[in-house]
Amino acid sequence: MTEHPPQIHWTENGEAHSARWRAEGGTPAPKRVQVVDDQTPADLAYRLACEGTALLWRGDFHNARQLLQAMARRADRKPRKTAASAADAFHLHRQAQSQRARTLGMLLLPFEAGHQLPLRRAPDVRAACQEACGPADDAYVMSLRELQGMVGAHEWRKKGVEIPVLGARIHPYYGVFSPLRGEYVDLVADTPLPDTSLAFDIGTGTGVLAAVLAQRGVARIIATDQDPRALACARDNLARLGVDHQVEVIEADLFPPGRAPLVVCNPPWVPARPSSPIEYAVYDPDSRMLRAFLAGLADHLTPGGEGWLILSDLAEHLGLRTREALLAMIDAAGLTVIDRHDIRPRHPRASDDNDPLHAARAAEITSLWRLAPQPPQPD
Repeated sequence: MTEHPPQIHWTENGEAHSARWRAEGGTPAPKRVQVVDDQTPADLAYRLACEGTALLWRGDFHNARQLLQAMARRADRKPRKTAASAADAFHLHRQAQSQRARTLGMLLLPFEAGHQLPLRRAPDVRAACQEACGPADDAYVMSLRELQGMVGAHEWRKKGVEIPVLGARIHPYYGVFSPLRGEYVDLVADTPLPDTSLAFDIGTGTGVLAAVLAQRGVARIIATDQDPRALACARDNLARLGVDHQVEVIEADLFPPGRAPLVVCNPPWVPARPSSPIEYAVYDPDSRMLRAFLAGLADHLTPGGEGWLILSDLAEHLGLRTREALLAMIDAAGLTVIDRHDIRPRHPRASDDNDPLHAARAAEITSLWRLAPQPPQPD
């Protein structure tokens, strides 16, 4: 049976209308839609959005951006609730972020086939939308915030992210986590290699860690991911860097077949539920990927091999996971810690006193855990 794309319905000038609904995170189409334009006051727009009414824009594109900024200012004026603990602060922060995103996501834009924006002073967004969504054979409706994310990702993809240890840029795709925080890349660049014949890079994303391993002289790397965008992104970046002859990118749920003397994984660092697809690179519900990596590691290492687990301790400072729980996971997987290499964060939020999670971010350390199978116990 053919699955029909979701539709959004509204009434305009007394006539019923409908169009395809596009939402990256699978958010359902709003049930209530009101047509708005340049004459709509920001207070009214914000109130309607908070009440769950979507606003389909029919005015000037630049005025739509200004209206969204005005709505954001109103959302940011909401007072913060007092948190009783670090974990409480985290959950309140996520709740506020989610509510803000829902409200601001209510300002919608109409698109024609081919990703054309039929609005005054509208920019040409066809390339950005094509990269993110693929072709558009029919009209559709999407939120302005989602469009801004696509345009921003398009610019990042063109410009790239400078990776000092590579002496080159990585070009992230829309929906693929960008390596803006370079600490974990530096750890992989500096830790002594146990072997240079073969390595597995689990959950490769942009391919940045596979590229670092290739540059360090690992003869063959198998990089895995489940996300089609990540697979395409990694292949593109590795070809740009001229190391695609060393790296094979394959679709796999964690491990490829076989064993390697080095298996590297940088799983999501925070055990919490993602609210959008891009957040799966940051949030790992119930530490599922972490647990699965640890549980399968020993069976994918050659004798004398090492697993490199790259993990921030932010979850520990937020009260979401203890160090004892992490060590217990490692032990339960039949693994032992050979060594650990630590690095402090360099990103601006680590020193931002206004960040609601400042205390945890300021204390954060990112570590590369060198793991090996436990030696067999004597009978």
